Amino acid sequence: MSDRSTAFILWFDELTKTDIPLVGGKTANLGEMIIKAGVPVPTGFAVTAYAYQWFIKENKLGPRITSILDQLKDPKDTQMLKKVGKEIRDLITAAPLPAKLRNEIKAAYKELAERSKIENPEVAVRSSATAEDLPGASFAGQQETYLNVIGAKQVVKAVQDCFASLYTDRAIYYREEKGFEHDAVALSAAVQLMVHSLTAGVIFTVDLRNGSRDVVTIEGAWGLGELVVQGKVTPDTFYIKKNNGEIIERKVTSKKVELVQLEGGGIEEKEVPAARQNQQILTDEEIVTLAKYGIQLEEHYEFPQDIEWGKDKRTNKLWILQSRPETAWMEGTVTASVTTTERNIIIQGLPASPGIAYGVAHKILSADDITDFKEGEILITKMTDPDWVPAMVKAAAIVTDEGGMTCHAAIVSRELGTPCIVGTGEVTQKINSGDTITVDASRGVVYEGFLQEVVAAKERAVPATTVAAFESPVTATKIYVNLGVPEKAEEVAKLPVDGVGLLREEFVWASHICRHPKHLIEIGEAQVAIDALADGIRKVCAAFYPRPVILRLSDFKTNEYRDLEGGEKFEFEEANPMIGYRGASRYYDPDFVPAFQLELDAIKKVREEYRLTNCWVMVPFCRTPEEGRWVIKLLEDVGLHKGPDFQIWVMAEIPSNVILADEFAQIFDGFSIGSNDLTQLVLGVDRDSRKLAHLFDERNPAVLRAIRGLIETAHKYGKTVSICGQAPSVYPDVTNFLVRSGIDSISVNPDVIIQTRKLVAQVEQRIILEKVTGDRKPDRIGTIKIQSGETKLD
Repeated sequence: MSDRSTAFILWFDELTKTDIPLVGGKTANLGEMIIKAGVPVPTGFAVTAYAYQWFIKENKLGPRITSILDQLKDPKDTQMLKKVGKEIRDLITAAPLPAKLRNEIKAAYKELAERSKIENPEVAVRSSATAEDLPGASFAGQQETYLNVIGAKQVVKAVQDCFASLYTDRAIYYREEKGFEHDAVALSAAVQLMVHSLTAGVIFTVDLRNGSRDVVTIEGAWGLGELVVQGKVTPDTFYIKKNNGEIIERKVTSKKVELVQLEGGGIEEKEVPAARQNQQILTDEEIVTLAKYGIQLEEHYEFPQDIEWGKDKRTNKLWILQSRPETAWMEGTVTASVTTTERNIIIQGLPASPGIAYGVAHKILSADDITDFKEGEILITKMTDPDWVPAMVKAAAIVTDEGGMTCHAAIVSRELGTPCIVGTGEVTQKINSGDTITVDASRGVVYEGFLQEVVAAKERAVPATTVAAFESPVTATKIYVNLGVPEKAEEVAKLPVDGVGLLREEFVWASHICRHPKHLIEIGEAQVAIDALADGIRKVCAAFYPRPVILRLSDFKTNEYRDLEGGEKFEFEEANPMIGYRGASRYYDPDFVPAFQLELDAIKKVREEYRLTNCWVMVPFCRTPEEGRWVIKLLEDVGLHKGPDFQIWVMAEIPSNVILADEFAQIFDGFSIGSNDLTQLVLGVDRDSRKLAHLFDERNPAVLRAIRGLIETAHKYGKTVSICGQAPSVYPDVTNFLVRSGIDSISVNPDVIIQTRKLVAQVEQRIILEKVTGDRKPDRIGTIKIQSGETKLD
């Protein structure tokens, strides 16, 4: 026993599940399956946990790792989590692997070649932590796996990379959340013969839809199984009854990509040949065989299993690659008494803000009743406006009768990251307060009851901002975020963003004050409004400091002002408030100047009293250069002068802002394109009209030409250009267009920050490559062709 406990190398066929302290759960179970469970498993060897600990000790890394980890006070601080993880991984990969350990790994690889009768065999090098694959603590996916590794030198490198992956950001976060001491967990690396997978996937010995233990679930796709595990391909799915092996349900999908092994090592994602894309990936006999393996493993371990499998294209043999406890349904978090497996659709609408949620419905038809709304309820209403923000902040999801993709409910929900369905037509008639429902806002469907699969997924989810911030490439184009309310600031500030490109002042006002400014002046409570507004702005600026926060000055329309407490006395009714008395036109109106003064006093308080000089401002709906000059004069009159640490931007959302961009550029420091209003006014389409929804498209050539022209003119005058409309949040091709047009920054909703930053980085890299090689391939954006810096209609 003493020899085994200090061995650097142990072979799978000398391991059992009792050897978790030596080789981790994943590798111990490989040995267990070979020796005792009797299922086919590719052979291999383990670089032991002792070898890892010896390597750490020889390089005196332990105290240095602890010192770095001490910087992490809160695992939800994703910026610090990312910094700490990278420092530790770099520390481990930079340390020399002692010759004694390196030589033993090479010798074991040579012996594996002899056992398999393959010169330089292809292997998978899989991380196996000593605390993983235990019931209630499955560390699946927390550390790295390296596939199709060829040659002793590359195996040694992959083992050391596995050692470093004990400190991936997600692994550190998971151990913190589960209460595992970091230095109590060691890492073994399993070096296993690769299966040349024609097809691969996973087996669950439960029905993932409802947790039933009477059914085996098998998923699979073409090529290696990583794309199935990562969710990058929709797999074929089969459900098999355990008692008789009957295939009771099958779903064969279109599988367009696969991960394949390359001749000299490594893997590559390729398109599946058309003839195979819609084929079932297994024969019925093979499906039943895999189900039997699953049942066999569940009976052996006496616990439901999550199993990976592969079918070797050289022999058509089915292999089991690993098995671990299934934790999604077995942790006792879901009970049949409160959930359902029936997908009964109540109503459908437009999927305005993606996501899925379940909860108790609360129907509200008047803003007067929003004080009764409770945290976590699902808001059911006809349509929202700024008065509704206090309830929207609390909502698990929002469903409305009316509206299109750019209505108030849609925009605010996307900025809050709240699932939202709009334009259902009659949700207020079909759903009552107290109903239990599931809202799938990614598909625009509301279901009756709490769907079990949704409840289970929610309970095991990692916070989005934590997962999202693991990778964030550096981009020359700044990536800003649109923020709805101050309450989300601290969470959103953890995302890899360069600042806030749009903080809507009217949302802050509606959620913190809720009364008409002139009414507050009339009753002597002006200071209450100033303090409350300043406090809301302060929360955002403090969370993002020193990154800039672009505060858009109030842009209530007359009907929205009327809905504020005391508003009816001071507001007249307009036939079309959308293009009426709003934005800049109000600020310099002598009748409204005292009300506008409250905003300016709040901004001064944030900048001077709180010393948050990252608070900049933006003027909305500024129709003419003259209006811009009048507003600038009002700002200067209270001491808010343009300068290096105080910029004044203008929203570019009216055709006049584009046509007279040269004149506006001489007044303001920058432009921020409001693509929603700009599209509506360029095309003459009501953005909230369901009848005209097919015409409202920010990708229309007229809109894109206007945007490109604005960028070119602004840059002639040395002015910055951003965009804070919905287009780049919804359409990746618009983001591509904006980067190629030279935009300085792009502001998007929190849920698409990561994908936008990655896309921008890819486009920027491609532009650089094109300049170096001179190889320019035209990009097509809708009906616009971008060629040689010009925009032309096809």
